[in-house]
Amino acid sequence: MNSAEQSSQRVSEIDLHAMAYTDPLTGLGNSYRLRDKVREIADARASDPAPFTIGLANLDGFKPINDLFGPDAGDKILCQVANRLLACVPDGATVIRAGGDEFGFVLPLVFERKAAEKVGAMLREVLSAPFDLGGRNVRLSASFGFAIYPFAGDEFEDLLKSADTALYRSKRRGRGQITVYSREIAQEMKRATQLEQALRNAIIGDEVDVHFQPIVSLRNDTVVGFEALARWCDPDLGYVSPSIFVPLAEERGFIDALSETLLRKAAKTALTWPKELFLSFNLSSAQLMDPSTSSNILSIIDRAGLDPRRLELEITETAVMADADVAQKIIGELRSHGVRISLDDFGTGQSSLGRLRDFTFDKVKIDRAFVSRISSDRSSEHIVKAIIAMCDGLDLEVVAEGIEEFSESLKLKELGCGMGQGYFYGKPADAVATLRYLADKYREPPPALSVAI
Repeated sequence: MNSAEQSSQRVSEIDLHAMAYTDPLTGLGNSYRLRDKVREIADARASDPAPFTIGLANLDGFKPINDLFGPDAGDKILCQVANRLLACVPDGATVIRAGGDEFGFVLPLVFERKAAEKVGAMLREVLSAPFDLGGRNVRLSASFGFAIYPFAGDEFEDLLKSADTALYRSKRRGRGQITVYSREIAQEMKRATQLEQALRNAIIGDEVDVHFQPIVSLRNDTVVGFEALARWCDPDLGYVSPSIFVPLAEERGFIDALSETLLRKAAKTALTWPKELFLSFNLSSAQLMDPSTSSNILSIIDRAGLDPRRLELEITETAVMADADVAQKIIGELRSHGVRISLDDFGTGQSSLGRLRDFTFDKVKIDRAFVSRISSDRSSEHIVKAIIAMCDGLDLEVVAEGIEEFSESLKLKELGCGMGQGYFYGKPADAVATLRYLADKYREPPPALSVAI
C-alpha cells in the first residue's frame, strides 16, 4: 500500500470514528461522546478526585408537538435546542444529544448542588423562549436531572444512572423541574418503585377496593347517587392514599387496568341500589387522551349489566385540556349512549368558562375550596352564587363538594344549589356499609338488597 492509500485509509478511519461519536441530526456528540468525556475527566482527576457534574435534559410535551406539526418540524426544534445549549453552557462544558428529545451535559467546573441548580435554571430559561417553525412559534419547557461525581457514582454507568434517576423525579413532579441526585432522592424513587409493584400485584389480586360517598338533593336531603372512590390497604404498606397511588398508576402507564377494576366493582355494587340512584366515577387525564376509552367504559358497564343512563363520569378541566380534540370525541361518544358528564373541581382551573363553552357537560361540581369558606368569606359566597346562577342559565346541574357543616348546607340551600356531598351527609363507605346507609335512609331494605356483592 503506497503512502497516498495509507493516508486515505487514515482519513476514512477518522471519518468513521467521528461519525460513530456524532449525532447526525444536530451535529452534537452522542452518548459515546458523553461516556468518553466523563471517563477522561475522571481519569485526569484520579489522584485528586475533584467533583464535576453531568446532566440530562428532556423536553416536556415534545411528542404532541411532533405529532401535530410533523417530524420535520420536530427535527427543526431539536436543532434549535442544540444551538441554544451550545451557546449558553459554561466554559469547558460538553453538550450531547442522547437520543430522541433528550440531551446531556458534562460540566467540569460545577462542583456542588447549588451550582448545578443554577445552571439548570439558566438552561431552562433559555429553552423556554419560543421556537421558530417558519411562520408559527412553539413554546416548550424542559426538565433536568443532575448527578455530581464521585458522590453519585465514580463509574460512568453509575453516574449516568443517578442523573437519569434525578431526571425521572423531575418528570414526575411536573414540567420544568430541576433535580440534583441525592441518596434521599434515590430512596424516594426506590419506595415509588416498591409501591408500584405492590399496586400492580393488588390490581391483579383484585385487592383495590371501592368506597362510596353519598350525593344528596339539597332540596329535601334525599340520596340521589354515590361517587365511587378508590381505597387501598396493603398488608405491608398499610393504608395508601388515592392521592398517591392513582397518580402513580397514571404515571407508570397502568391507570387503565386500575380504572377497569374499580369501575367493574362499582358498577356491580350500583346494581344493588334502587334504580333511580346514579353512580359517579372519576376519569383520569390519561384516559381522556386514549380514543378507546369510551368503548372500554361502555363494554365494562355492559358486562356488569348497568344502564349507561345511571353512570356519571367526572373529569377535571386539566384532564380535558391534555388533548382537547380526543377528549371532546370521548365525551361525545359517551353522552350519545346516555352517560352523563360532570366537570369536577370547577373554579380551580385557568379557563373554566371556556371549557363550558367548548364542551358539552351535564353537571358542574363546585370545588370544596369555595364551599368550605362559604359561611365565613363573602367572596366565596359570591363566587358560589355566581356559579349557581350561571349553571342555571346554561341548564347545568350543580353539586357542591366538601360540605362538612350544617351552616354550609343551609347557605347552599339558600343560594339554590341543587345537590351536595361531603362528610356532613356521609363519609365514603364500603359496599356493605353503603347498603346499610340506604336501608336506613329508605327506612326499609331497598329492592336490590338481596343481590350479592
